[in-house]
Amino acid sequence: MNHSIPNPSSSSLWFNSTCTIFSFIFFTFTFSFSLFSLSIFILRLKLWCKCSTCQSFLTSSWSKDFNNLCDWYTHLLSKSPTGTIHIHILGNIITADPKNVEHILKTKFENYPKGKPFSILLGDLLGKGIFNVDGDSWKCQRKMASLELGSVSIRMHAFNIVKSEIQTRLIPLLNSVSGQVLDLQDVFRRFSFDNICKFSFGFDPCCLELSLPMPSSEFAEAFDLASKLSAQRGLSPSSLIWKVKRVLNLWSEKELKSAIKIVDQFAQRMINQRRELGFSDKSDLLSRFMATMIDDDKYLRDIVVSFLLAGRDTVASGLTSFFWLLSQNPKVEFTIRDELEKVTAGFSPSNDQDFVMFDQMREMHYLHAALCESLRLFPPVQFDSKFAQHDDVLPDFTFVRKGTRVTYHPYAMGRMERVWGSDCLEFKPERWLKNGIYVPENPYKYPVFQAGLRVCLGKEMALVEMKCVVLAIIKRFNIQVADPNQAPKFAPGLTATVRGGLPVLVQRREA
Repeated sequence: MNHSIPNPSSSSLWFNSTCTIFSFIFFTFTFSFSLFSLSIFILRLKLWCKCSTCQSFLTSSWSKDFNNLCDWYTHLLSKSPTGTIHIHILGNIITADPKNVEHILKTKFENYPKGKPFSILLGDLLGKGIFNVDGDSWKCQRKMASLELGSVSIRMHAFNIVKSEIQTRLIPLLNSVSGQVLDLQDVFRRFSFDNICKFSFGFDPCCLELSLPMPSSEFAEAFDLASKLSAQRGLSPSSLIWKVKRVLNLWSEKELKSAIKIVDQFAQRMINQRRELGFSDKSDLLSRFMATMIDDDKYLRDIVVSFLLAGRDTVASGLTSFFWLLSQNPKVEFTIRDELEKVTAGFSPSNDQDFVMFDQMREMHYLHAALCESLRLFPPVQFDSKFAQHDDVLPDFTFVRKGTRVTYHPYAMGRMERVWGSDCLEFKPERWLKNGIYVPENPYKYPVFQAGLRVCLGKEMALVEMKCVVLAIIKRFNIQVADPNQAPKFAPGLTATVRGGLPVLVQRREA
C-alpha cells in the first residue's frame, strides 16, 4: 500500500497562498468600507442640505473664523432673532433661550429624555448608569444617589479626601516646582482623578505625585481614552459609521473596546475586593451602594463609573478655566485674598497645614461669586442634548418634530447679551452680589449644573472641592499663565478640556 508523503514545499506554498488571499480580502474590505464612509459623507454634503450653516458645519469652514465649534454656535445663536438655530444635517435644534431651557428641563420634562441615540452613543462606557438612562431606572438611581450624596457623613468624607490630597500632594508638588513652568490642567486632572477614585471606589490611583514627569496610571489612561473615543462617536457624519466599525472591531472602536475592557476589569476587581473584605465599615460610594443590597455587579459598575466620569473632568475643567481667568483679572485674585484674610485671621502663606473649613467658606461670598462667574463663561459641560418623544412647540414658537435632538447650550448662554446684558463677556463676580451677599440666579438662565428634575446632585461637593483648591493655591502661590492672551482652544470631548493644557509659572508667595 502506497502512502504519499506531504511535500514541505507544497505546504508552504499553500500557506502563502492562503495568507495572500486573506490579505487581499482584508484590504479590499478596508478600502470598500472607507469608500462607503466617504460616500455617506459626500451624500450628506451635497444632497441633504445646502444651507450655509450646514455646509459650514460639514466642510469645517467655520474654523477659519472661530477657534472652537462652541464659539461658532455662540455666534449663530447671538444672530438668531429667537436665540435658537437648527443644524438640519444633525437633526439638532440648539437654543440659548432660558424660557426654552425651562420648557425642556421642567415644563415638558417627560417629553425630553436623554433618548436612545444618546444612550447608545455612551452605552459601552456608561452602561445603564444614572447619566445614561431614563424612566424608572433613572428615578431609582436618582433617589438612591440623592439619599447618599445628601448625607452629612458622605460630604465630610469627600471634604476630608480633598483636604488630604491638597496637604499631602498638591501643595508639596507646587512647592517643589516653585520658579518652574508646569501644566496646571494636567495637575488638576490628576488631582481630581485621585479624589474621585477614593470617593467612588476607596482606591488611590496615585496620579498626582511629586516627581516630574508624573507617572501615568493604566486605569486613568484607559478611562480618558474611553471618554474621548465615546465622545468622538457623536462627531461622525452618520452613526452607521461607528456602529459598523464597532461590529468589525476596527480602528477607534477597537481602541475603545480595549480601553473599556481595562475599566471593566478594574471595576470588577474593586467589587470583588469589597465582597471579600466587607463593606459595612467603608465610606466610599461603591460600599454604600453595595450596602443597599445591590448585588448585580454590572449595575454597580455602571453606577460608579458614571459618578467617576462626572466628578473627575468637570472639577478639573472648572479649575483650569478659573485660573486662566484669574491671570487676566488680578483685581479678582486680590479681592479673594483679601476676603480670605478677613475670614481666616492668623493664617500665614508659610503654613502649609492651615486649611479653610466649611463654616469659613460659607462666609466667603465673593469667592463663591467668582467661581459661579467663571463657570458662566466656561461651563465644564458646554451643551446638553435631549430627544423629543413627541411633536412639540418651544416657547419661542420653534416647532420640534418627534425624534429631533434638542440641545441647550450653557456656553453660548453665558455669552448672550440678551440673557446677561451688555457686559456679558466680562469676568465680573460682582454681578452675583447684592450688598456683598451672594444672590443665586435663575437656574434656567444659568443651567451649568443642569436644572429641574435632573439638577446635578454633586453640585455642592464640586463647588467645595474647587473652593478648597483655589484657596490653598492663591494663599501660598502666585500663578502666572505663560500666555494669558491666548484664548482657550478646546479638544473634542464630553467636557471642556483645553487643547495643549495650561502652562503656568508657579512662584511661592513670601510670608
